[in-house]
Amino acid sequence: MSDEKFMNKYRIPSSRAQWHEYNGGKYFVTICTKDRVHYFGEIYDGKTLDGANDAKIEPKMYLTEIGKFTDSTIQKISTHNHYAEIPLYVIMPNHIHLIVVIDGDTIAHTVETVHAPSLQQRWKGDIVDDKMQMVSHRKNKLSVVIGGIKSAVTKFANENGIPFEWQSRFHDRIIRNTEEMNRIAKYIEENVAKWHYDEFYGESL
Repeated sequence: MSDEKFMNKYRIPSSRAQWHEYNGGKYFVTICTKDRVHYFGEIYDGKTLDGANDAKIEPKMYLTEIGKFTDSTIQKISTHNHYAEIPLYVIMPNHIHLIVVIDGDTIAHTVETVHAPSLQQRWKGDIVDDKMQMVSHRKNKLSVVIGGIKSAVTKFANENGIPFEWQSRFHDRIIRNTEEMNRIAKYIEENVAKWHYDEFYGESL
């Protein structure tokens, strides 16, 4: 698979595999802000930071308040969704890249109870609210995880009077082998340094 094909494929909404239930596996996920607005912060390097012109200064992402909350939310994802892990991610000015690992053997009892106010019912043992069961059957685990992140950030923004909007959908790609995982991990790790070459660079500020 060529790098060009890889770099473009994850952003195609229709690329979701119809044969896969997204309830277990490893995924490369991208979430964007609406109209690519730079809500999460800005990236500065040696040529732009405080008027300096030192090429030795590594580019760095400086998070806004909403960016910091998003970072905290992602780090706590396993606390709220015990079947999910996000081992690697990067927050960019107007989008987020994540590697999401879903345990397909774990039952998602607490589906959407943490971030969605209308679903904050409690459950005891194996007795789960009927409404919660309906949601868990309707949504796959990956959608629940990403939806939880988006809901939490939106709620925080609304409660604190911070302008913010997500793009309505997210883009995902199934990671099928170690080679692909390594290539995606390298892409995520280098994303900040290569911001000026990113297709999202220069869009809405």
